[in-house]
Amino acid sequence: MTVQEAILARRSIRKYSDRPIEPEKLVTVLEAARLAPSATNGQNWRFIVVQDKEKLAELVQAADNQKFVGEAPAAIIACATSRRVMSCGQPTDTVDCSIAMSFILLQAQELGLGTCWLGRFNADLVKQICEIPEEVSVIAMTPLGYPAETPDPRPRKAPDEVIRFDSF
Repeated sequence: MTVQEAILARRSIRKYSDRPIEPEKLVTVLEAARLAPSATNGQNWRFIVVQDKEKLAELVQAADNQKFVGEAPAAIIACATSRRVMSCGQPTDTVDCSIAMSFILLQAQELGLGTCWLGRFNADLVKQICEIPEEVSVIAMTPLGYPAETPDPRPRKAPDEVIRFDSF
């Protein structure tokens, strides 16, 4: 599968089979995150893999009762260990973890695994559940597992609505 094929095939998965994730596939997904670019190569992130069913059930509560979070055999939480603002005005913690999470989603797609980037969760509750230190920021979270659904593609705006050359 090419990167373009992974981009075209990727969907937000909200139904997972109970099939376990092979350890080598999990390592490959996490290696994609580890190799992602970061501001000044700071790599100021940590990736927490939750596979314990009780903790996954607690993460359902932290994720505003999105039950599919607990149905997946794993969840990955991207955390930032420091924050600074780049000269362009953007914070390194959200940018770096978002790049790494994008790599996770695409690598998972290539391996036949499903993901769903969660934007609805209580970061403080996630910290409590996973014993994350106060100074560390929870940036992103996704369930991970074999899809039990094949959603249709979501509509996208036309290229001329979102792409400009040389000026806005």
